[in-house]
Amino acid sequence: MSSSTDLALFVSVFLACAVEAVEAVTIVLAAGTARDWKSAFRGVAAGLLTLAIIIGIAGPAISRLPISSLRILVGGLLLVFGLQWLRKAIMRSSGYKSLHDEDKIFRDEVAAARAAGKVSRIGIDDWYAFTLSYKGVLLEGLEVAFIVLTFGTIQHQVGLASIAAISAVVIVSIAGFVLAKPLSRVPENAMKFSVGILLTSFGIFWGAEGSGAKWPGDNWAVLGLIAFVGAFSFALVIYLKGKRVKQRNDALVEMSEFAREVILEPKSGGFINGVKAFVDFWYDFIIGDDWTIAAGIVIAFFATEWFKGSTGQSWYLLPIATLLLISNSLVKATNK
Repeated sequence: MSSSTDLALFVSVFLACAVEAVEAVTIVLAAGTARDWKSAFRGVAAGLLTLAIIIGIAGPAISRLPISSLRILVGGLLLVFGLQWLRKAIMRSSGYKSLHDEDKIFRDEVAAARAAGKVSRIGIDDWYAFTLSYKGVLLEGLEVAFIVLTFGTIQHQVGLASIAAISAVVIVSIAGFVLAKPLSRVPENAMKFSVGILLTSFGIFWGAEGSGAKWPGDNWAVLGLIAFVGAFSFALVIYLKGKRVKQRNDALVEMSEFAREVILEPKSGGFINGVKAFVDFWYDFIIGDDWTIAAGIVIAFFATEWFKGSTGQSWYLLPIATLLLISNSLVKATNK
C-alpha cells in the first residue's frame, strides 16, 4: 500500500477504536464509582483475557483464507458494519436520532449499579461490578478486535492496525481514569461519522476487488472512495435536515414520534433481558438496523462478479449499490 492509504488505514482503526474505548471506559467508571473498583478491574482483566483468546483463535483462521475469499469476507463485513455507523451518524446529524450522550449513559449506569443488590461469587466481592465491567470491555472490545483483524490481515498490516488500536485505547483510558469521569467532551458523534465513511469506503474497495473488479488508480482509488462516500453522506444530511424541518411543522408527526419513543420502547432489566441484549448485540453487529442493507450488499457482490465476466468492468457497481441502499434505508426510517 502507499503511504496515503497506510495513513487512511491508521486513522480508520484509531478513530474506531477510540470510540469503542470511550464507551467501555464509561461503563467501567460507572461500575467502579458506584460499586467496587477492585471487582470492576477484575472484570476488565477477564474481558481482556477473553478477547485475547478470541483473537488468538480467529486471527490465524482468517489469515488462512485465500486472498479473494478474504477480500469478499472482510469487504462485506466492513461494508455492512461501516454502513451501520454511517446510517446512525447521518440520522443523528440530521436530527432524527438523539446524539450519543456519555454523561447520560454514565448517570444511568451509576443509578442502575447503585440500585442492584450486592452478591459475592467465586472470590469476586461484587459480582455486579465485575460483570458490568466484563460485558462492557468484551462487547466494545469485540468491535475493536474485528476492526484490527480485518484491516490488518487483508493488507498485511496487523502491526500498524494494532499500534493504532492500542494507541487509541491507552489514550482514552488514561484520560478517562485521570479525569475520573466520562469523556463527554470527546466529539464521539463526529468520530463515528468519520469512521462510518472510512469503513464503508474500505469495505467497498476490498469487496469489489474480491469480486474480481479492478479499480482505476489501484490503491489510490480508496482515497477517491472516501471523498465520494463522504460527499454523498453530507448531502444526505442536508436533505434529511430539510425533510425534518417540514415534518416538525406537522403536529401529528411529532405526536407519533413521541408515542413511539415513550410507549413502544420500554426499558427493563433481568437475566432474560441480559441474554436478549447479548443476542441483539450480535444481530446489530452483523446485520444492523436494516437487514435489507446486508441483503443488498450480498446481491451487489454477485452482480459485480457477474458484470466483470460479461463486460470486463464492474468496479462502479458496488459504490452505486451502496449509496442507493443507504439512501433507501434512511428514507424508510425517516418516513416512520
